[in-house]
Amino acid sequence: MGGREVLREVMTESKVSQSELSRMSGVRQPSISQFLSGRIEMSDEMLDRLLSCLGYRLEVVRRPVRVELDRSHLRSWRLHRQLATHLDTGVLDDWVPTIRRNVERLRHRVQGEPHVSNLGRWEVLVEQRDVPGLRRVMTGLDTDSVQMREVSPLGGLLPQSERAKVLAVVGR
Repeated sequence: MGGREVLREVMTESKVSQSELSRMSGVRQPSISQFLSGRIEMSDEMLDRLLSCLGYRLEVVRRPVRVELDRSHLRSWRLHRQLATHLDTGVLDDWVPTIRRNVERLRHRVQGEPHVSNLGRWEVLVEQRDVPGLRRVMTGLDTDSVQMREVSPLGGLLPQSERAKVLAVVGR
């Protein structure tokens, strides 16, 4: 249930009008109306403030949600995740020559955005030896990480035996 539904339900149950809630909370009535109608978003802090005037508090529940990737992106994520198990500053130093060659090869083949920019971002992460940043991109499931992996310069770094195991799980 979204914030506006929560507030609407609690206001109905409490028999409190928008104008009464406005007077109790100090939040302008037009703002409450716009939030309830979906014209504006309201922060969790503001929603909690309004709910507290009605004798409630906002509780945010955290729960894991499996991200569904298509086969190609799942394959890429699993390969990068396996590669991340090897990543540390020493290993990264050993990888840099291969990564640089891969970047140059990709630079001649990659066109369009966000791919061109993302290739540059890979270069910065590697040159700065940003191991936590690399690990986030290698294992992240957010759109940015998925797009970064589409132009990954990390090919050829995963031992063939590990690559074969990963590919056996997701299918070639």
